[in-house]
Order: sequence, then C-alpha cells, then structure tokens
Amino acid sequence: MAKRPLMIRREENVPLSNKMAHEIASAINRVLFHQMAPGHIRIMKAQRNAKGAITAIAHPNATARIALLYRDIIVPVARMVNNGVEDFEESESWVRLQIQIVLVLRYMGKVTDGIQQMGEQLGAENAGIVIHTQLRWLANPSTIRERRKNRVIAASLVVFVVKGSKVAQRSVNTGMKAAGVWYRVRTYTNLGPESRCELCCAWGHMEDKCGNKP
Repeated sequence: MAKRPLMIRREENVPLSNKMAHEIASAINRVLFHQMAPGHIRIMKAQRNAKGAITAIAHPNATARIALLYRDIIVPVARMVNNGVEDFEESESWVRLQIQIVLVLRYMGKVTDGIQQMGEQLGAENAGIVIHTQLRWLANPSTIRERRKNRVIAASLVVFVVKGSKVAQRSVNTGMKAAGVWYRVRTYTNLGPESRCELCCAWGHMEDKCGNKP
C-alpha cells in the first residue's frame, strides 16, 4: 500500500478547477483503456484537499512507479480536465526544516538576491535535495532588519520544506551547504512548549514573538 500513492503536482498560480478529483481519475482510466494499457494500470481513487493538492492510489496489482511509466499518456488527459496539472510523481512525505543561523547581511539587503538565492544554492550543492516551497525567514523580515540595524542580532532562522523523510533526516545528521558554507539543520517544530527562542534561549516561544533581552 505504501508504494501505491501518487501525487498530482499542479501549478500554484493557476486557479483551482471546479472539476472533482474523481473526474481526473475517470478520464485517466478511460484513456488508459483506449490505449490498451494492461488492466492493472489504473487509478483506483483520487481526492483533493482544501489547498488543491490531489493524491491518487494505483491499482492493487501495481505500484505508483509502474503507473508512472504511462506518464506521457496520463498527464495530457489530466491537464484537459484540470489545466493546472503539471505532472504526476510518487507521493512522498514533505518535511519542514530550519537552518538555525543564517547571516542576515548575506541574504537580506539591496545588494543581495534575497533568501531565495539560498534556496537555489541548497538545491545545487546538496545531492538529492528537492525544495518544495520558497525559503522564508522565520521572523518578520522587517523585525529582522530592525534588530540587525540596532545590532541586536546578526543572524536569524530560515524555514523551508524538502521532499522525502530520508533526505530530511540525512540533512539533519550531516548539515547542508550553501555557497560553500555548511549550515546546521534541524526539523522545524511549530510554536509550542518545545519551541526554543534563538534570541533569549527561553522555551515556549520563537524570536519573532520575543520581548526578552538577548
């Protein structure tokens, strides 16, 4: 069962279609039938969550990897039903990570390309890394600029999402490199009792909510 899920990747800037996920599955199965694909190359179930992400399950006698051998057939017909469909891929977990100490001066300011440049560097310099979303500063960028200007901080935290739990764990174990600099990485935990502020080192909040002295 773990090898059967597929994920339908869609373009984020394309509005959500009013077509239901099962309509995509039905269209795919019809074209596979007409193309005389073996009977076990079928989509058994498809569903869409509130954010528009669509997942599907391959036939019990097939894996997602086998179904994806027919990508050239299923992607065009899925796109006819929902023009936001970009591709199909094996469904893997996405893990949120954070880099704990990123120099603000290096990736924030008029003479830099911003924190997204770091995302490109991470993807280029670390084997197997697929970053799903744009990097973002954990704290409010305006707050970071003000604190750096007042010499309260020189670095801050950056959060991003990578594909695959094994890749994420490897990154936590070994660190990640960007522009030749190695960074310590850890899994990102949403705000809670186990959250530790990198500004005052107290537990239970993050630095963007911190009112304590460093």
